[in-house]
Amino acid sequence: MDAHLPFRLVRLLRERGYDALHTSELPRGNATPDEEINALSLREGRVVVTKDGDFTRSLVIQGAPFKLLLIATGNISNQALEKLFLEHLETVCQLLERYRLVELGRHEVVARLLSNVDGGGG
Repeated sequence: MDAHLPFRLVRLLRERGYDALHTSELPRGNATPDEEINALSLREGRVVVTKDGDFTRSLVIQGAPFKLLLIATGNISNQALEKLFLEHLETVCQLLERYRLVELGRHEVVARLLSNVDGGGG
């Protein structure tokens, strides 16, 4: 979970059995460079959850992170984001099984980049 997102989302995921990390828990905390986040994602098969469009460019150009959930809601309260996140969590997880890039918007969830069958880039 990227620094721009509330730690509460990590807690919500953990409460549901997901192995989630927030950048604040990494050795360099919220100052962890995107490249290190991408490397961790690839190494551990983690989904990066972020509002930062730089990760989308990195995924398309460099094939990292492993998978990406882009929060594309614009300005939204943390409470509204948490509600939206939980409403669509099952759909997002299902899409991330097949796609490397999923966008969560205020009104829709969109899968953008299909994974290769062998688990490689899309």
